[in-house]
Amino acid sequence: MTFSIAGHCTRTGMFGVAITTSSICVGARCPHVRAGVGAVATQNVTDPTLGPKVLDAIAAGATAEKAVAAISGAARFSEYRQLLAVDADGVTGHFTGAKILGTNMVSPGEHCIAAGNLLSTTVVPKAMTDTFAANADQHLAERLLRSLEAGVAAGGEEGPVHSAALIVGHEQPFPLVDLRCDWDDENPIARLRSLWEAYKGEMQAYLDRALNPSAAPSYGVPGDE
Repeated sequence: MTFSIAGHCTRTGMFGVAITTSSICVGARCPHVRAGVGAVATQNVTDPTLGPKVLDAIAAGATAEKAVAAISGAARFSEYRQLLAVDADGVTGHFTGAKILGTNMVSPGEHCIAAGNLLSTTVVPKAMTDTFAANADQHLAERLLRSLEAGVAAGGEEGPVHSAALIVGHEQPFPLVDLRCDWDDENPIARLRSLWEAYKGEMQAYLDRALNPSAAPSYGVPGDE
């Protein structure tokens, strides 16, 4: 019911996840990033606590591979879970439990990893990591979103998707990008694309307002001098 990609930009140090699923509000449960540490997606029958646990393990010195193995090995009901992660060295880790739904596949790539379940075809994750590699000159959010779109073009899920999310972390304890379509009957990834196109020109201004409001541009609304 879900496919996703977690990636790391070697040029900027950013981490991010792009993800889509057939259920509501995937962005509230599944993608996790931490600046300077890594990116994780926890999916299928989702346990949202696993993402922060994997990131804690990476922050404590484990590779993404060892962190995913340790957390999935200790977790209750791990047979229902699918986990994927990438760290700052480009090491990836993944786990797919024995009770994962439908056709599933994982594709580790260069500083990225994609995985899915209930897929229409096993080529979907590879299409995503290939697209990530082919767009190294783009902002990480753009690379991830193009990868998600490539997954759809390669066949996507067995059924329709209804929610999608894009999250990127960079330097700050809060996300640089945190966009989501919580429900769309037709095309949540197209909605996510429109959100990114609208947000990317404002992204730096919102960061500036958080770090130094006196140096940030005005909102351009009545009462904002």
